[in-house]
Amino acid sequence: MARTKDKNTEEQILEAAKNVFQTKGMDGARMQEIADSAGINKAMLHYYYRSKQLLFEAVFKNAFSLLAPQLNKILNDASSIEEKVRNFTSNYITFIIKHPYLPNFIIQELNRNPDFILKIQENSTLLNIEKFKTQVTLEVNQGILKPTKGDQLFINIMALNIFPFVAKPLIKAFTKEDEKGFKTLMEQRKTEVSEFIINSIKQH
Repeated sequence: MARTKDKNTEEQILEAAKNVFQTKGMDGARMQEIADSAGINKAMLHYYYRSKQLLFEAVFKNAFSLLAPQLNKILNDASSIEEKVRNFTSNYITFIIKHPYLPNFIIQELNRNPDFILKIQENSTLLNIEKFKTQVTLEVNQGILKPTKGDQLFINIMALNIFPFVAKPLIKAFTKEDEKGFKTLMEQRKTEVSEFIINSIKQH
């Protein structure tokens, strides 16, 4: 009788792989180490995932698919740009504090394999910023916002939110904060980033 894949075993594998990839990176990770961490043998791991690349992609998609719907909902709801900036920033930082591996994970894989973004696009999990851009133009024309391009504003929001997590060791060194202090700083950034961006784009 052919074996069937067990959902709990698959979840164990993905969790173990996430932890190994987070600490070792794609190139440094070994399938044997992932199997050991998941409490299964290597043959069982290969039964679920034939290669390390397929396993990496599964972990990546699993993580990214948790975040993208939250952010897409904010970008495409009926709120103002000001509210979108606040909600996007708060949701992103809250999520990444709980999943700190994700920003480096994304950058690491895109640098290693630029075509990987095409696989993510196939699943339609990328952020859709078209409504956001249109809304920025509308609010500029209404005199709510200073002359601002939607795509540039979105890049600014992403940059200010993502960079501290990607450069975490550097930030901790500069600020002389331990892990707890870093998390406090990131919580404070929910307000700091929002106010900084809003003050830069709002007509006064």
